[in-house]
Amino acid sequence: FTSTGKQISAAVKLYVEQKGGSVAGRKVEVILRDDGGAADATKRLAQELISNDKVTAIAGFGLTPLALATSPIATQGRTPMVIMSAATSIITETSPFIVRTAQTVPQIVVPFADWVSKQGIKRVVTLVTNYGPGIDVEKYFSETFKAAGGEVENLRVPLQNPDFAPFLQKVADTKPEALFVFVPSGVGAQFMKQFVERGLDKSGIRLIATGDVTDDDLLNSVGEPALGIVTAHHYSAAHDSLENKAFVAAFKAANNGMRPNFMAVQGYDRMHALFEGLKKTNGAGGEALVE
Repeated sequence: FTSTGKQISAAVKLYVEQKGGSVAGRKVEVILRDDGGAADATKRLAQELISNDKVTAIAGFGLTPLALATSPIATQGRTPMVIMSAATSIITETSPFIVRTAQTVPQIVVPFADWVSKQGIKRVVTLVTNYGPGIDVEKYFSETFKAAGGEVENLRVPLQNPDFAPFLQKVADTKPEALFVFVPSGVGAQFMKQFVERGLDKSGIRLIATGDVTDDDLLNSVGEPALGIVTAHHYSAAHDSLENKAFVAAFKAANNGMRPNFMAVQGYDRMHALFEGLKKTNGAGGEALVE
């Protein structure tokens, strides 16, 4: 999950530099901590940032378990907690101090399931990573697709050190019309490698997925196997708008040509939310900033 942290931190740095590094007449200091993707570390670091560094807000949270482990700390410290990545729908309900302007899984999956059903596809296997957002993906896709008359079989793979091979073999044996996949950002290249090794790219089974599988940061490393996948997502670096072209150009210029993915734009937008909130509260944190 290094890709997620790399993208978000680069976008945060870019936003602060573009805005001159100050808000409400005060210098903004961003303290970066790496939790290694471990919830216990996230919780401990958040406690240190709130208690020792007296931060105005904590932000980031690349995976749902990291956010859920930290929400009691935000509540106890009465500190705004800005979710830049984690997408399980229930997260914001776990603390009154949590703010998220990024996506939730149902916003992507429900309309996509509706679209898939309208393509005449009747039998789908879902393959999701077995944690919060993956379970959300499975639930909302299956409910929507079944309501449209489709049949769904569900498979789950572990979050840590996933081996897709046995699950892909089951997909090959089941022979659905389509395989619908969700894996967290950064794991798509690994999935695609095993998808090709198992010969599923030539099996006639249509591959559909959330955009995490083909995220912009890793798309080049996936290579030709990515051709033909249909994905649904809330962001693409290729989005043809003046605002996005300016963002992509600035991000690449600041990061040795690295292409931003949806994690980057979420980090950038969340810093915008923080800056605008701090302007309106004249630099105050706490409940005023949350509001």
